[in-house]
Amino acid sequence: MTKHPVDEVLPAGRLALLGLQHMSIMYAGSVAVPLIVGSALKLDPATIGLLVNADLLVAGIATLIQAVGIGKLLGIRLPVVAGATFSVVNPMILIASQYGLPAVYGAMIASGVFGLLIAKPFAKLIRFFPPLVTGTLLLVIGVSLLGPGAGLIAGNDPGASDYAALSHILLAFGVLALLILFTRVLRGFANQIGPLLALAIGLVAAIPMGLVHWDSLGAASWFGLASPFHFGAPTFPVAAVLSMCVVMLVTFTESTADMIAVGEITGRPPTDSDLARGLATDGFSAVLGGVMNSFPDTAFAQNVGLVRMTGVRSRWVVAVTGGVLVLMGLVPKIGAFIAAIPQPVVGGVAVVMFAMVAAVGAQNLRTVEFSGNHNTFIVAVALGVGLLPAFAPKIFQHFPAWLQTICGSSITVAAVLAFALNLLFNHLGRRSEPDLLEAP
Repeated sequence: MTKHPVDEVLPAGRLALLGLQHMSIMYAGSVAVPLIVGSALKLDPATIGLLVNADLLVAGIATLIQAVGIGKLLGIRLPVVAGATFSVVNPMILIASQYGLPAVYGAMIASGVFGLLIAKPFAKLIRFFPPLVTGTLLLVIGVSLLGPGAGLIAGNDPGASDYAALSHILLAFGVLALLILFTRVLRGFANQIGPLLALAIGLVAAIPMGLVHWDSLGAASWFGLASPFHFGAPTFPVAAVLSMCVVMLVTFTESTADMIAVGEITGRPPTDSDLARGLATDGFSAVLGGVMNSFPDTAFAQNVGLVRMTGVRSRWVVAVTGGVLVLMGLVPKIGAFIAAIPQPVVGGVAVVMFAMVAAVGAQNLRTVEFSGNHNTFIVAVALGVGLLPAFAPKIFQHFPAWLQTICGSSITVAAVLAFALNLLFNHLGRRSEPDLLEAP
């Protein structure tokens, strides 16, 4: 019996290169979370380094579990890459400022247990995530990520002397041009590793430009891992726990859309049992992250885009990615080498991966029936309101802290609106009248 492409074990050399490619695409986004949180809390560089190591370790373990699976309990067994969710950034900073870091990690553990308990019931809601909802959510995810993608290329501080430096822009566009060339010209395996080749050439080109700094590589140790509960015994303030449980629901919504998209791309749509195991892994990562001073993980959207772009469907490729991430978490010197890749180089590839997620969402929406219903209106509201935080990050800054957890993320706002409006117009009571603005 022929194996499904998802279960195919590729030759070792291909597995290694394709696994590294997935890692290089997700790395910048994953380590951004500990860097942002650490900087906001004014932690010293050594402590931030421990957070980065812990983040990579937990992301690697979660990725391995998602790809390989653990019995009937954990892992969706699809090429899903796990990484720290940006939804946790503001809540972690707010909780740490008010209660301290032990409360952050206590709340994270509690939210992980909550996630493990509700994974199966949440997965049974899969029928309420039709292409109308998942397509809209993926479109918002892809578009909202373009902001961080632009930040990789131009920088995040408009006041900095090197912000939007011409050399940075040209380097990023050069990497993008290589990616376009490789995608058009190369065939077979060479085509599949086109993003990795573009990154490698971009790194070499950046060296004479003075953009590659090896200082951190020399300073990094060969082995380093923070002890469990590095910041002290966890505490569990009720407000902090409730806030992190909201984050877990947000994570589940985001992961659901990404996992369904991966299933469609690979030709193995997840059942509610598959989805439950995948979501339970998100919950487990929060428990493990709380113990190991890390962060909750979600399915990384940019890697969904990479699966679509390369057509590589094997989950064992992603298992290699997980193994590499674990190794990076245990060996800081490896992480320091990857971190030396200039952000404009990563950004040149990342913007395509982010936009690819939006393209997958648009493709999902093509299958939606827009005649004789309010589906156009649903997409418009979810897209319009959902993207407000992406274009005006502080628009909800005067809301209560717990509500900022929900409204501060475009992904969260779009998910809540698309899900709720689909229920309101397409499931509750009688069907509504057609869109008034529907084209004839």
